[in-house]
Amino acid sequence: MEPVWEQIPVPTPHATGCLIKLIAAGVCRSDHNLLTNENQPAWFKEQFTLGHEGCGVIAGLGSGITRESGFAINDIVAMCAVPGCGSAECEECSNDLPQLCLNGHRSGIGMDGFFGEYCVVDVRGLVHVPAGVTPSQAAVATDAVTTAYHAIHRRGQITERDVVFLFGLGGLGFNALQIIQAIGAKVLVSDVKQENLDEAVRIGVRIDDIVPIGKGIREWVQENGWAGKISVVADFVGMAQTFDDAQYIVRQAGRMLCVGTLNHENTVHMKLAIRKRLDIIFSYGGQTQDLREALNLIARGVLNPMVTDGKLQDFPKVMRDLELGKVQGRVALLFG
Repeated sequence: MEPVWEQIPVPTPHATGCLIKLIAAGVCRSDHNLLTNENQPAWFKEQFTLGHEGCGVIAGLGSGITRESGFAINDIVAMCAVPGCGSAECEECSNDLPQLCLNGHRSGIGMDGFFGEYCVVDVRGLVHVPAGVTPSQAAVATDAVTTAYHAIHRRGQITERDVVFLFGLGGLGFNALQIIQAIGAKVLVSDVKQENLDEAVRIGVRIDDIVPIGKGIREWVQENGWAGKISVVADFVGMAQTFDDAQYIVRQAGRMLCVGTLNHENTVHMKLAIRKRLDIIFSYGGQTQDLREALNLIARGVLNPMVTDGKLQDFPKVMRDLELGKVQGRVALLFG
């Protein structure tokens, strides 16, 4: 699949939908996967508008949206790409898992998303953008921050008592680092780019808590006195090396939190994991409540997502730069 530029009609909102005029849309590595993965689900449209991180202004309301919804024309909102269908009969939505819903609209994921001037999002997927949060920050918060927040808080249930080893300081991992810091947990960090490690130091990570590039992870953990003390390994990379090392460095009865997906497959060392009685936890996406809480952290200055502004026309170049590892954090494409 190759991206092409086209003029498309302005969509019409359904009864509980809002017409949104885009202000900013984030670019994610998974946008590249959506274009290049040959084994997409059957429900993917043959042609669709990419973009699953967005912030915009409400330009129209569906017929079923009342004042009680809390949303009105001209409100600035951030948008969850997968708010679910909301049906009480839906196994996922009725169990508070809307991001896994198989029936609702998935903006930018096989269905029309946010890389167009207008989009429609169900009112259940909207969150007001607090004062002090820029459109670019709000856009990337919908995935790059919300996914990290959901993983750290909801799935990993990390507390201030934990010692966390964090693999990866990319678009999601750098936000995860700040979320862990806000919780008050001890965090140890590994990344393959010195500029990312330097940024971690800038926001308060001690140099002694950073694995030097090229140093073996298990060796570093042993030499620095962390063997048997790491309660959580948060893997925001998902390569064979990180997944493998995680199983060895996490303490007995520890948790492996898997978010990164650079490898499609990794190996579980069954005997090791069983004897250590490990919890291997997978996390995917987030929900409107996660987005709301993440935006409030940004508004309070607790969290500062790393984001660079671009233009919609820059999308092909941004995608190439992402693949080449030239992007630090996230890029938000601005409209108008």
